[in-house]
Amino acid sequence: MAPQHRSDPTSPVTSFGASMPVWVDEEVAALGHGPVGDGQEARTVLMRLLNRLADCNMREGGGGPFAALVRDPASGEIVTAGVNRVLASGLSSMHAEVTTLSLAQARRGTWDLGAAGAAPLELWVNARPCVMCYGATMWSGVKRLVIAVDGPEVEELTGFDEGPMPEDWIGRFAERGIEVETGVLREEAVEVLADYRDLVGGGGATLYNARGTGVHAS
Repeated sequence: MAPQHRSDPTSPVTSFGASMPVWVDEEVAALGHGPVGDGQEARTVLMRLLNRLADCNMREGGGGPFAALVRDPASGEIVTAGVNRVLASGLSSMHAEVTTLSLAQARRGTWDLGAAGAAPLELWVNARPCVMCYGATMWSGVKRLVIAVDGPEVEELTGFDEGPMPEDWIGRFAERGIEVETGVLREEAVEVLADYRDLVGGGGATLYNARGTGVHAS
């Protein structure tokens, strides 16, 4: 899906944004009420949902193979879910974490998802945040980050330039009261990233890096 080009590029722009494809909400609705807590059932159900969303997104052409969700672990409520919409929107910042956190903040009516008196919320992602999404997560107010793939496979398989993350990025989160868990359904998530590499190699997906920089998938 290509972004709509403006008929008059010299006219002022006063708003911007991205919308989620309808199948994101359909997948969440089909799941019903999300699992409560952080046991094995929750890990399996939620990360498989994200892997499906990431796979659908890359095959539709809306953006990279990345998906995220914000949830309330106490109630099991999935507050929002989102996918990467860089190609669909024509906006480089529309990564899955950014779209999902923004939707959650809009739904809750606050920029601080960890405000006093609010239920502690979690962000789940199928792959480690890039340097931009690292900051977006840190400033969002979520109390916990759950990741499937957190190693070099993210760049090696996809070819994306993820940016200069701090070496002790998990520790930096911990300093700010954000717990990080990694490796949840890792192998299944790696398969999605490998499928994206194959799509790019076959001309079925677009690898987008500013100025053509980044790791080249092989």
